[in-house]
This record gives sequence, structure tokens and C-alpha cells, in this order.
Amino acid sequence: MPTPETSGLLAEQLLRLTRRLHRAQKRHMEPLGITPAQSRLLRTVSHSDQPPRMADLAQRLEVVPRAVTTLVDALEAHGSVRRVPDPSSRRVVRIELTDTGRATLRALREARRAAAEDILAPLSDQQRDALGDLLDTLSGTPGHRC
Repeated sequence: MPTPETSGLLAEQLLRLTRRLHRAQKRHMEPLGITPAQSRLLRTVSHSDQPPRMADLAQRLEVVPRAVTTLVDALEAHGSVRRVPDPSSRRVVRIELTDTGRATLRALREARRAAAEDILAPLSDQQRDALGDLLDTLSGTPGHRC
């Protein structure tokens, strides 16, 4: 049975690693002109079956609608998304990716991979496999690595 001290130490290690990964991702994303929050919105839009409404995005991202408006404004200025009218209701606005947005997502995926490689560089292939198995177990998605 793990001691509270061991669990506390593991929690601190996980938090430090998460912060380090976020810093590395931010560093790799900076040249793309996209913030982590904008990246998250782009990924959310890309995983939607149809262009989502602003309210749907706020709910999925767990932010207030005003925050989505700010993110969409910036991404629209970047050319990554566009607002489109909902065919069934003129009052509803949906957000869809542009070709630039799809290209940006590909670049963001590459930036995330590069950031992960920065963190994982000291590990051997065997250690990476073991870490992947442990992370799958902790996330509740065994065998679901991409």
C-alpha cells in the first residue's frame, strides 16, 4: 500500500512534468502565432461532426461564452476559422475551420510532438514503452496510444 508521502511525491512530480510539457509546447507553438487556448479551440472545432455553435464551444472548453468570442476573433484574424450562418436559424453562428486552420492544426501537432520529444529525449525506447503503458493505465484508456 503506497504511503501518503509517496502519493504526494508522485503528484508533485506529475505536476512538474505537466508544467514542463506546457512550457515546451508553448515554446514550439510560439512561431505559429497561436496560443495554447487558441490551439485547444482549433482542435475542438476539428473534432466536431459539424461546425459547432459558439455556445457549444464554450461548453466543451468549459469557459464563458465571452472567452470563446475572444478566441474566435483572434483565430478569424489569423485566417484559421470563419463564422458561418446556421442553415436552420439565422440567429445562430457556427465556427468552421479554413484551409489555413487545417494547415495550422498540422503544424500544431508537429509542435506538440517536438515538445514531447524534448521531454522524452533522455528515455530509451523500452522506457518510453513502459511510460506509455503506465500513462494508458492512469488515463483509463489501455492500448489507446496515438
